[in-house]
Amino acid sequence: MLASVRAELLKLRKRPAVWVLGGVWLAMLLTFGYLLPYFSSPDSTVGPGASPLAELLPGNLVANTVGGYALFGGALVMILGALVAGSEYGWGSLKTVLTQRPGRLAVFGGTLAALGAILLAVVLVSFAVSAGASATLAAAEGLPIQWPPVADLVQGIAAGWLVLGMWCLFGLLLGTLTRGTALAIGLGLVWALVVENLIRASANALEWLDAVQRVLPGVNAGSVVAALGARGEGDGDGTPGVAAIVSGTQGALTVTALLVVFAAAAAVLVQRRDVL
Repeated sequence: MLASVRAELLKLRKRPAVWVLGGVWLAMLLTFGYLLPYFSSPDSTVGPGASPLAELLPGNLVANTVGGYALFGGALVMILGALVAGSEYGWGSLKTVLTQRPGRLAVFGGTLAALGAILLAVVLVSFAVSAGASATLAAAEGLPIQWPPVADLVQGIAAGWLVLGMWCLFGLLLGTLTRGTALAIGLGLVWALVVENLIRASANALEWLDAVQRVLPGVNAGSVVAALGARGEGDGDGTPGVAAIVSGTQGALTVTALLVVFAAAAAVLVQRRDVL
């Protein structure tokens, strides 16, 4: 399996799509998380609780970084998962790999491990970029730089990795199910951006629909992020997809369960279906 992990990491490093998606996410993080809020603020003075610029300071590093994971970052890594799984069928490379020595589950396990490593790197780089941006803004305003506790940073990194992992495996499952990339990406984006929003909008009127929304991927991912301090979509200029519909603990447990379900379902498909 270690050989499969190394091979998959090599493929991911060589794929331009991985670098493009990572670059797009970092650009979105800087633009919508720091630059636009900073330049659109009514003044450049950061007083204690008096200006929205106070939320961009290093003390809010965790909330600012993970705020976009529930929807925008999740959509990007979902595309990554669909590309990784679907491309193997489109290129016919999966059949070639399986004619060599590794078994199907070994190859699939290598893919999961490589994706986990890539996502952890994305989370760490995101936190580093956010830290640099927030520290720069604090220095520009002449304010002391106060970082959040280490425990909060570790919790934020772990939660962000969990949320992105769940969305990525959702895309991986769709790519495996459809044996392609275009349909898998389309279905994933429609689900994340349209279907879940429609269910949430109608949940207040129907009790059974409210129960359904509490097990949805986006709802629980948004609840996890909201528990870390990210501003919700109901706060006016909050982040779309972030809402404390369930508790942070329940959200984390549900996201973990969904991650396991997506991985197990994709593994069953890889193991039992014909690769042609």
